[in-house]
Amino acid sequence: MHRQGRDTVSSIYLEQIRMKRESKSFTDSLYAILTAANGFAGPKYLLSGLSGMAFKFSVHEKLLPLSVTAYGQWGSEHYPAIDNLGVFTISDGGRTRHPSFRYYQQDAVQWVKESLDQGRGVIYWIPEFGVIHGYDDEDRVFYIQDGWSEDSQILLYDNFGLNVTPFWHCQVVGEQVAVDRSKQVLESLRLAVQEWDTPYKTLPSTEIGSGELAYDFLIRGLGHGDYDEYGAVYIIDSYIQSRREIRSYLHDEGGSLPGLGEAVPIYDRLISVLADASECIAVQGGARRVERKRLASLQHAIAAAKKLDGEAIELFRELSGQYPDPKRETIPRWGFHIPR
Repeated sequence: MHRQGRDTVSSIYLEQIRMKRESKSFTDSLYAILTAANGFAGPKYLLSGLSGMAFKFSVHEKLLPLSVTAYGQWGSEHYPAIDNLGVFTISDGGRTRHPSFRYYQQDAVQWVKESLDQGRGVIYWIPEFGVIHGYDDEDRVFYIQDGWSEDSQILLYDNFGLNVTPFWHCQVVGEQVAVDRSKQVLESLRLAVQEWDTPYKTLPSTEIGSGELAYDFLIRGLGHGDYDEYGAVYIIDSYIQSRREIRSYLHDEGGSLPGLGEAVPIYDRLISVLADASECIAVQGGARRVERKRLASLQHAIAAAKKLDGEAIELFRELSGQYPDPKRETIPRWGFHIPR
């Protein structure tokens, strides 16, 4: 950590943070921040599995690249993921068109700097998600890593939250408490079941399917032929990577709960099926594209993967039912709605 201070003007640069794009951008960002702060020890696939992020799967009907990050309302999706790691977190975000945006923007600039002062980076929607790892008050800028380049991007304080999308989002993490590993694994399975069972997470829009329905959107989108070429490849690549993470996660944690090891061979078979899907993508015109002549084979592989994923989910559901779930079974005195 490099820091300078001059009267009220200061700067900080967290050199220990190194974000690398390998998984979902939120997972990559969270992993970079937690490992740099000694808040997580282990491979990235373990964090992806324990947080439930590996199980998130969403597809736009036109196979747009935004599918990969359109897995729901970020605040409500990311909180359970980080909470299962035993990590305190606060986030803020919304639409930049709202009249109150400038107020929240100025407030966020301050608490982002406070997090950096404490040696913790901040997750920030660029887009996609990246890590704010430094600031300079004299130039009034933040330094951001996107995970693709070793060079930092520069973000003016005055431009905080502004980007090519209508949304802004940032999230800080704090102190951590120890959580029993078997409880973490059990909750990750419940998050997986919840993901599978929720078809639409961006209502009232039904252009994006999630969980089990995401498979149908992907198969149908490929069949229509007028899909986004880059988006199709990005969705498939991201999906395959997430299933590899799940397989590795279950290989490591299959003994955490009785019977969970039965899911390991299911995902071994699923990865084998996805090898066929990978072969349907080739470089054409300098870019990776789905080979149109192999669309039927690709759709068949995805359908087979859906069946196997479904088998694993039913196993997770059965295992989950063997343990109390007060988080979901206990109804607060005021019901499911937040009191006002």
